[in-house]
Amino acid sequence: MAHELILDGARVIDPSAGIDRVTRVAFAGGRVAALGEGIDTTGCPDVRDLRGLIVVPGLIDLHTHVYWGGTSLGIDAAQFARDSGVTTAVDTGSAGPGNFLGFRKHVIEPSPVRILAYLHVSFAGIFAFSKSIMVGESEEIRLMAPAEAAAVAEANRDVVVGIKVRVGLHASGRSGLQPFEAALQVAEEVGMPMMVHIDHPPPSYEEVVERLRPGDVLTHAFRPFPNAPLSGQGRVREAVVAARRRGVLFDIGHGKGSFAFKTARAMLANGFPPDTISSDIHTLCIDGPVFDQTTTLSKFLCLGMSLPDVIAATTVNAATALRRPELGSLRPGSVGDATILRLDEGRFDYVDTTGEHLAGDRRLTSAGVVVGGRWWHPA
Repeated sequence: MAHELILDGARVIDPSAGIDRVTRVAFAGGRVAALGEGIDTTGCPDVRDLRGLIVVPGLIDLHTHVYWGGTSLGIDAAQFARDSGVTTAVDTGSAGPGNFLGFRKHVIEPSPVRILAYLHVSFAGIFAFSKSIMVGESEEIRLMAPAEAAAVAEANRDVVVGIKVRVGLHASGRSGLQPFEAALQVAEEVGMPMMVHIDHPPPSYEEVVERLRPGDVLTHAFRPFPNAPLSGQGRVREAVVAARRRGVLFDIGHGKGSFAFKTARAMLANGFPPDTISSDIHTLCIDGPVFDQTTTLSKFLCLGMSLPDVIAATTVNAATALRRPELGSLRPGSVGDATILRLDEGRFDYVDTTGEHLAGDRRLTSAGVVVGGRWWHPA
């Protein structure tokens, strides 16, 4: 099959294959066709000279809210993807079993970029999240719909990757861990992982991570006090270390109030990097402090993580969490998605959810997107 698109001259970083060098990537039939310096460009209708740029597997943002028009927190997935270089946006609980079919028909299916979803165990998902109305959906036990959630998850396995639940003072209030137990029953029934949100106690960070299973994802994992993963002495809590040992995954989920530089510095100093880096983008944080996925990645670059490790946390690691090995890789035969990044050096201001500013010396931005083997960005 003739190559339909070739990316030439860029630094290619693919942690899934241990690749970090200047080389070529070719696409055909909607997939990665070949990778290497010997790729012949003759006859290819679209050869892109990307010298000075970086090509990585299509970025996966493991925590987004993209049910635009169906929920008050949803943002436009296509515009976000163009701004962030994201080719797979994973919506985390915007929709529950009561409104998922609308999300699928009106947002997921028409989307030019891939949208996967963690289905909320709450019947209507996250239905009251705005500047003026803020109601924790997990506080109302009558909204927990395990039977309906299991049926919808089973019927939509092509796009539903797991079960979402939010617990904490703001999300579950007096209901505590009861919503967690409902979500766990659904996850076990359908054989899917959970993504669990945690905010202020109760419950405590330890109470949540002690109940998580291998492959489950704790999001907002580097949140500030209270309910930070650290002791007052700056050490990672033993329950957190034990959870990682048994295969629990720790996701950033930056969002409006769930990421602190102070926590991140201490976690990295303790040798505890995140498994996945995600934005938790929604209407209340897209204008700051999150802005987009590349800004979130840049923060970790400036905190001391290596570029290949940062890329792994939004490509192959995220694909592993999703149990979708065809994503997050540039190996021949993989899905034909790629992100082109620009890495600038200078002085850049970053801010976390507590208001702390970080003067960073590097910044990643999206310079192009390949979706399904075709150049998609700019419009």
